[in-house]
Amino acid sequence: MPDPTQTKTDGPDDAPITLLFAHGAGAPMDAPFMEKVAATLGRQGWRVKRFEFPYMASMRNGGPRRPPDPLPRLLDRFREEIATETGRRLVLAGKSMGGRMASMVADDSEAIGWLCFGYPFHPPGRPEKTRTDHLESLKTPGLILQGTRDALGNREDVAGYTLAPGIKIHWTEDGDHHLAPRKASGRSHGEALDEAILAADAFLRGLSR
Repeated sequence: MPDPTQTKTDGPDDAPITLLFAHGAGAPMDAPFMEKVAATLGRQGWRVKRFEFPYMASMRNGGPRRPPDPLPRLLDRFREEIATETGRRLVLAGKSMGGRMASMVADDSEAIGWLCFGYPFHPPGRPEKTRTDHLESLKTPGLILQGTRDALGNREDVAGYTLAPGIKIHWTEDGDHHLAPRKASGRSHGEALDEAILAADAFLRGLSR
């Protein structure tokens, strides 16, 4: 069973949808990006439950810095968390790697949707090594919040991919992998993230009808 100390929940317990929100490869569930998304969506009436993958939980508990767990363990950890939420309408979500895991378990769960802040379409500097095979036939509706200059999948890269018709992409203009625009754009990171959260909120409202 998952350790309940490795989770954090925002928003009302009786919300119409629970968002299971997983962190990215390099930052924990309470990183500023994760905190802002969870707290804002919680205030908008959604229940947002964050959790950590085993390697990150180990580092939090004093263990040495480690790379992410192997793919099967990451997927199993997501499934463990899904199993604790019986009876709730779930949307699976994550930042980067966490969002990729959400997309990979979505069709095998009873989730009504999934979303990802900064999908890692390919590793840094390796656009030929795509992580899109399962996205071509995914049945669960999804939303990807992506920066137009994301080094792990920019607008030009993604235009060449075949994605299932239920997958929508909201582009954050001039955003990097964390959706942060350059100063010359005239917008702050906070403003860009607010825009992405607003799009996520609209996606959830569409699913809750």
